[in-house]
Amino acid sequence: MKKSLIFIIAVVAILAIIGFTMGPKFYNTGIDLKENATAQWGNVESAYQRRADLIPNIVNTAKGYAEFEQETLTKVIEARSKATSITIDPTNITPEKMAQFQQVQENMTGALSRLLAVFERYPDLKANENFKELINELERTENRINVERNRFNESARPFNKHIQTFPNNMINNFVGKFDQIAYFKAKEGSDVAPNVEFDFSK
Repeated sequence: MKKSLIFIIAVVAILAIIGFTMGPKFYNTGIDLKENATAQWGNVESAYQRRADLIPNIVNTAKGYAEFEQETLTKVIEARSKATSITIDPTNITPEKMAQFQQVQENMTGALSRLLAVFERYPDLKANENFKELINELERTENRINVERNRFNESARPFNKHIQTFPNNMINNFVGKFDQIAYFKAKEGSDVAPNVEFDFSK
């Protein structure tokens, strides 16, 4: 009985030493790494918001030319509304929330791609200088979205590694402070920016 008590006291003492010596370093490093990922998430949202801001201008410019494509225009506006209604708390990016965010953004990409395919049938619209600039800006924005998504994954990875490696995982399980940050998971063909180029020579 006495030996068991001594053993328990020794284990508690060791855990206390580990906690007091390694705990602060684990916590502070975790905060720094999570702040980096949180900041990068802001860049991701900014890029997506830039795309959302472009869509009304594209639709309004096209209305005067593609007057018979109202249903397609409406679907894009609806997809934009859903995409902008989903936000994520950058301090709590869970797999479920990330999947929901990605789904509405992918729906937006699909609706926009169908709209652009329709616009290819309107040479007068493609000749509009304002429309040309909007499409060029959209292409740059899609590339920026892809870049910022990749950078977010890169910034989330060291944080997730930090809280999962030994003995950090034991400390984290004990204090229950940090949860993993969900990554963007690219579907087949989504590892590159969508092609929004127009052949304006036609």
